[in-house]
Amino acid sequence: MTQLDKLFAKIINGTSDANIEFNLLCKVLRKLGFDERIRGSHHIFTKDNIEEILNLQPKKDSKAKPYQVKQVRAVILKYNLGGQNDTTL
Repeated sequence: MTQLDKLFAKIINGTSDANIEFNLLCKVLRKLGFDERIRGSHHIFTKDNIEEILNLQPKKDSKAKPYQVKQVRAVILKYNLGGQNDTTL
């Protein structure tokens, strides 16, 4: 299991929303096929056939904001991203 697979599983399980590295969260989204646009500190992720736009900002300690990790999890689960009923990328 790769580092991204483990992180993906942590995001899906919701076990540590406050302890996710921002750069790794962005890497997971890019791996899932999201396009990234950066405006200042805002990282804006979009993907064809996905209604939601994910607008993420890092905290000062380079961690992702917990509520934004929850938004990412909701989109992943809603659109069944990352595979058919599994937790691998």
